[in-house]
Amino acid sequence: MTKKEMFAHIADLLADNAEVVAFCEKNIEALSKKRASSKPTKTQIANEGVKAEIAEVLSGADAPMTVGEIVKALDNAYTSQKVSALLRQMSVNKIVDKKVSRFEIA
Repeated sequence: MTKKEMFAHIADLLADNAEVVAFCEKNIEALSKKRASSKPTKTQIANEGVKAEIAEVLSGADAPMTVGEIVKALDNAYTSQKVSALLRQMSVNKIVDKKVSRFEIA
């Protein structure tokens, strides 16, 4: 349950207490403003380009690739940790065979 949902639930349960309802509504409004004003960071914007490179490598591959193979295909421009983290954010298929993870475009 999110904070927003929790405050809405509390306001419903204690609807007869105006002070609690006002407090909950104020917090729901603050959470909504916070969410609306968030924009991607510089790193998140840069990672979108890296994700595009990874997708290009995977789409050109004949078979599913390991993280190490993807890093080598990208000329070791990024660490395996970074590539692995970005693969988790992408919509790719993960194939596990004898404890070896391979990835392909979904």
